[in-house]
Amino acid sequence: MLIRILSLILVALPVSPTRYEPTTRPPIDPAAIDTVVREYRDATGIPGVAVAVTHGGTVVHVAGYGRTGNGESVTDRTVLAVASVSKSITALAVMQLVDAGRVRLDEPVGAYLPEFVMADARAARITVRQLLNHTSGMSDTTYRSFSGPRLHTLQEAVASMRSAGLAADPGSRYEYHNPNYQVAARLVEVLSGMSFDSYLRARVFGPLGMADSRTGNTSNDLPASGRGHLVIAGQAIAVPEPPAFGNGSGGVLSTAHDVARWLIAQNGQGTMVVSAAALAEMHRAQAGSYALGWNTGRTRGGAPLIDHDGTMLTFTAYQALLPATGHGIAVMANTRTGATASDIGYALVDLVEGRPPTPPSRSAMWVDLVMLGLIPPAIVLTVRGVRRSRRWADRHRTRRRLLIAVMRLAPYSLPILLLATLDRVASFLYRGRDITWLQTAYLVPSFVLLLAALATTCGVLLTTRLWRLTRHRPGAADAAPCR
Repeated sequence: MLIRILSLILVALPVSPTRYEPTTRPPIDPAAIDTVVREYRDATGIPGVAVAVTHGGTVVHVAGYGRTGNGESVTDRTVLAVASVSKSITALAVMQLVDAGRVRLDEPVGAYLPEFVMADARAARITVRQLLNHTSGMSDTTYRSFSGPRLHTLQEAVASMRSAGLAADPGSRYEYHNPNYQVAARLVEVLSGMSFDSYLRARVFGPLGMADSRTGNTSNDLPASGRGHLVIAGQAIAVPEPPAFGNGSGGVLSTAHDVARWLIAQNGQGTMVVSAAALAEMHRAQAGSYALGWNTGRTRGGAPLIDHDGTMLTFTAYQALLPATGHGIAVMANTRTGATASDIGYALVDLVEGRPPTPPSRSAMWVDLVMLGLIPPAIVLTVRGVRRSRRWADRHRTRRRLLIAVMRLAPYSLPILLLATLDRVASFLYRGRDITWLQTAYLVPSFVLLLAALATTCGVLLTTRLWRLTRHRPGAADAAPCR
């Protein structure tokens, strides 16, 4: 109770506008940035990366490395997905409405968006702030945003929540849930009278000079350059992003050139599209370490860090603000497996703070090699088992040994069952997060390949032995004359 009272006092205190001023630390050498990215690409097989680094109101470095999924070179103007980094942009759009007096953060969402109705009566108490800091009580455990019906618009997304309940009282706990930001984006649409994409182009992207930025509703809206990859054992394989709806929560498409302008504005420099007080509110920790579309924390050196990552199944993104130095960092990578944009981003944070960057890890590559290396032995053992199945069946065909035979065959069904229920197992491991079977396969491709091989080989062996067992009626061997 004491903690809650203190929290209320802190929230009630006036927020002083924060304008980050860069320190006198020497600017980063762009060649050093190139070296970090090159080392990560060489060690992990990341096919394409785009990077933006800013200092105060200055662009230090923007560049693209490698290739896109359609084979083109990645440049600072290549349009890539920023995934959940989009949440900070959605939060800013809402804060613009707060600045204009159109929205109050602590008013119920329903006061501005009557179409937002849920099956749980407690949903009427959800505030705009609780959407933005993920304390609304909404959860993947009560609303299946990925495995549910296909959605195409923000209006459909909000309408689909009518039959959903809450997992907790609004404001009682933090739980990251993408639909929170889909509701927030729909609120922007309704109050502005514009589509969310049009609003951002007119009020955010346009004023900041982000000419190549836009939003998409589903993975079908990804441009040709937006085809990502799976990296297996260091080899990049271009694959389509699995179907999903993500506008508001993860639908922004942008470039390194444009994101640099975004970082400058978020550090309180250059063109301001939101008030300094609203910017400070977005960066203030409110639900644990989560702010409004941003996370708050510390760097390895102990300095304040405001950041957020983004993950799709074939893309990752990362953005960071370092208030102590006035730097901004953004990374976009067209893969999720092997290494991510966050890995490179953390290394660049080290570089900014004068530490040796965290070296890339090859552990994912070795795990993939071990997984894939187990497939040939499984096939060899299966062939051997099939060849010996007749002899095996002869030993177990009597009534007395038939039960033992069935018990010995039962474990062979486990890989098949695990493969069939992989999405449910993944959801359990991710504490109830909604996930489809295909998304799980994208998350751990080498494991799924091994599991599919084991399910196939075990299925062949299981079928062969059962067929051998049932060729003759049980008990026939007992009735055979003694010799």
